[in-house]
Amino acid sequence: FPPDRTTEIGQLISSYLVREKNLEDHTIHLLFSANRWEHVPMMKEKLHQGVTIVVDRYAFSGVAFTSAKGNFCLDWCKQPDVGLPKPDLILFLQLSPEAAAERGNFGCERYETSPFQEKVLQSFYCLMEDKTLNWKTVDASKSIDDLHREIKSIAEETIQEVQNKPLGELWK
Repeated sequence: FPPDRTTEIGQLISSYLVREKNLEDHTIHLLFSANRWEHVPMMKEKLHQGVTIVVDRYAFSGVAFTSAKGNFCLDWCKQPDVGLPKPDLILFLQLSPEAAAERGNFGCERYETSPFQEKVLQSFYCLMEDKTLNWKTVDASKSIDDLHREIKSIAEETIQEVQNKPLGELWK
């Protein structure tokens, strides 16, 4: 989740992101993971009811951002999220750092700087090498309508493919 800022952990993360608080890098990474774990019971309940869950970001974002800091390896960054519900589809909306910087509010939160975003992008590319996950890259520079159509099509196709598939666990 991107994160859920309504929980106590989420509020702490939010104050870190808007630069009100400073937290040690390991600590903030683990707090992001804890914020995801807070939602696992609800996610599993909804999935077992047949509800499709769409998540903006997820464990992959946390791993990519922390590993981009330079003193963290991908494997360490993945460990706190091992066992989270495994997504049936991961959509990577690809946009150049230059184009992202032109969008509204870029730079308002911690980590929204172009050199750092480039490192994050490299971490995402490493994560995409995991063939046990269903990564699909989408060109996010398209119009909103074209992007919506493409995402809807990919999502509907995936929902059909995984209809009777059991819930998996991430990185297990």
